[in-house]
Amino acid sequence: MITMNLPRLPRPAAVDSMIGRQVPAHVMDAQDEAVFAALQVTVRRAPLRPGELEAARVTVAAANKVLAAFNPGLIVRIGDAA
Repeated sequence: MITMNLPRLPRPAAVDSMIGRQVPAHVMDAQDEAVFAALQVTVRRAPLRPGELEAARVTVAAANKVLAAFNPGLIVRIGDAA
């Protein structure tokens, strides 16, 4: 099977608003929290202290529980957020 890695294309704001109207607010909030916490771990150049890394992982895990209950395809992985 041939797989292609297509580049991510930006979505227009109108498409995002249509998607956002169909997704409950608590799910959108959970996705924002998960992406932000995952980015904190992957993008920071300074070494994280063990407590900061664990707090980010806990935040991602808690948000992923909400996302998985709504749609398992929305789960955020720490390495995929960048």
